[in-house]
Amino acid sequence: MATASALHILVKTEKEALSILAQLNKGKDFATLAKRHSTCPSKKRGGDLGEFRRGQMVKAFDDVVFKKEVLKVHGPVKTRFGYHLIKTLYRSR
Repeated sequence: MATASALHILVKTEKEALSILAQLNKGKDFATLAKRHSTCPSKKRGGDLGEFRRGQMVKAFDDVVFKKEVLKVHGPVKTRFGYHLIKTLYRSR
């Protein structure tokens, strides 16, 4: 079973996600921005979700983590929880 580890920042609006993405693209630290802006409890760990298996997250989130480039920030990705910026740290096949 494929596993992965990812960081994410969850916010309520696409506009907020795009604003944070712009800061990340200018070199701001992901963990610092997660602690400041994310609405997910993982913000205490800098957005770190730890390791999880394919299928444990909602499909849109899974698709990014298990299909897109690793160590690159992807998003905003809309789910029923809000808008995510996702950075996959590693994954196994």
